Amino acid sequence: MQMSARDFRSSTDVADPSDPSRHISHDCAGLNFFDLDRGLRGLLGLYLSREDRATLEPHFHRLGELAGGRLDCLARIADKHAPVLNPRDAYGRDEDWIDYHPAYREMEAIAFGDFQFHAMSHRGGVLGMNRPLPAVAKYVFQYLFVQSEFGLMCPISVTDTSTHLIRKFGSDELKAYLLPKMLSDDMATLWKGTQFMTEKAGGSDVGAIETVARRDGDVWRLTGDKWFCSHADADVALMLARPEGAPDGTRGLALFALPRRLKDGRRNSYRIVRLKDKLGTKSMASGEIRLDNAVAYLVGDVTQGLKQMMEQVNLSRLSHGVRAAAMMRRCVNEAKVSASSRVAFGQNVMDFPLLRRQLMKLIVPTEQALSMVLVAARAMDDANAGSAEARDLLRILTPLVKYRACRDNIPVATGAMEVRGGNGYIEEWVQARLVRDAHVGVLWEGTSNINALDIIQRAVGKSGAHRALAAAMQDRLGQAKNLPEPFARRLRLAFDRSIAFAERVAADRESEHVARLAASALYHAASAIVLAWEGSQPNVDARRLLLARFVLEHRLTAKDPLAPADDAWEREAIDLVLGDAPVSLEQAATLLVA
Repeated sequence: MQMSARDFRSSTDVADPSDPSRHISHDCAGLNFFDLDRGLRGLLGLYLSREDRATLEPHFHRLGELAGGRLDCLARIADKHAPVLNPRDAYGRDEDWIDYHPAYREMEAIAFGDFQFHAMSHRGGVLGMNRPLPAVAKYVFQYLFVQSEFGLMCPISVTDTSTHLIRKFGSDELKAYLLPKMLSDDMATLWKGTQFMTEKAGGSDVGAIETVARRDGDVWRLTGDKWFCSHADADVALMLARPEGAPDGTRGLALFALPRRLKDGRRNSYRIVRLKDKLGTKSMASGEIRLDNAVAYLVGDVTQGLKQMMEQVNLSRLSHGVRAAAMMRRCVNEAKVSASSRVAFGQNVMDFPLLRRQLMKLIVPTEQALSMVLVAARAMDDANAGSAEARDLLRILTPLVKYRACRDNIPVATGAMEVRGGNGYIEEWVQARLVRDAHVGVLWEGTSNINALDIIQRAVGKSGAHRALAAAMQDRLGQAKNLPEPFARRLRLAFDRSIAFAERVAADRESEHVARLAASALYHAASAIVLAWEGSQPNVDARRLLLARFVLEHRLTAKDPLAPADDAWEREAIDLVLGDAPVSLEQAATLLVA
């Protein structure tokens, strides 16, 4: 199959001096996104066991090559050929189905068939592992995949998280019915999952959901409209509905599994009314669903629907943070390749001081997100192993990562587009898609306001999860024994102040309007400590220490914008961060207190 009329040139190409296209800066097409990611490769030893890293690193490398090659080509095509809804067949029957471009189907085969993203957390036998993959590894795979294709990660993630809910809350009969299909490694028999929750009356206000559930023997019948349904033609959808006679609000919601086809092969009685014409994620079908006495199966306790569904929401929130980190990484890589391969005013663009400072505004939030994603994933692994402290830590890290990484993704995508210049605004290049896709992160699984309130009012105010965060950060500072004491003291003070700020806002309902400020402070203070801890460990590039200081100076320290700049350390630090050579602990340490 022909991939594109345009042959994307990679940064490894040598331009012909007589070719006028030599004036156009390169892109990342053809590069290995795992090999390119010095930060990720250096951190694997901190977050994965030696055995798991040895088994999985060849697969990380393989996916990195695909992400910069075949997947990148497929993603560009699928973005330009959106799914098409066919509402009826030739006989006028309501057999609605969605046609996808072959490029999208090939990406599905890579994700579900080759790498088995949907099953890697739930069973052994994936990528040479005799047990389920740790969360750290799963999210590293997602991080590499999304650097090329964001849209398909929604079906991948909701299949994974739907399986989690069925496994945890489903009856033995429901598990026997659904799990073999949802965990299949055969594309012909695999059932992909999703969640349908949003309604016209209930988006963030879930308690306003109007879909009604009526008991009918061994099954339930659902009637209502779901307003925003991503992966609209999934084989099984989890959704909330209100059983007849149940109370209003969230207390009256139950969780159901809705199969697309019934056990006898007939279509279930719901319709995809139309597909959404979205700003981004165009490769993936989002639509509106009308349920008309559709057959569904109760999942878990009929009185605990929202509590159960929130496990899927929180897993999706963390996945969104991973996706934001991935897209920011792609943006940084594109910006660096573009700036390094273009000459303007007789000088390489990368050498201009203002451009170098602009690149740092892209790099710092990208590295923050990577570190916080890995800390959260490791906390998930420890929580799954039975650690109550890790469970509390994950409770606050999940919305923190989702809230801040998704917000940071938008200016990073825009900044990377600006580095490429006018071509970045042209749909032939990847920047336009990155900008479009970035915005969905602040909408899906809760807006910024919803996540900030979850962090401050619930994780801090009700659960006290910030105490687990404080203990984790204190432990990391204790392990960072090579930090200069004045810098360690500044990190400790900034974090203590962020905790005190969050507690004040949580205790005072009149302070709700600054919940986002308090949530951002927690994220920045924690990420500065994590970066410093990582950069102080053996076999990790110490440039992460410099990134910790950038966070401290630019996110947590008040400055007079009109005062003369005292930034000699910063210029030297930028040279080290943007340079090719590894940064030693000694080099970094001299700039932490300068």
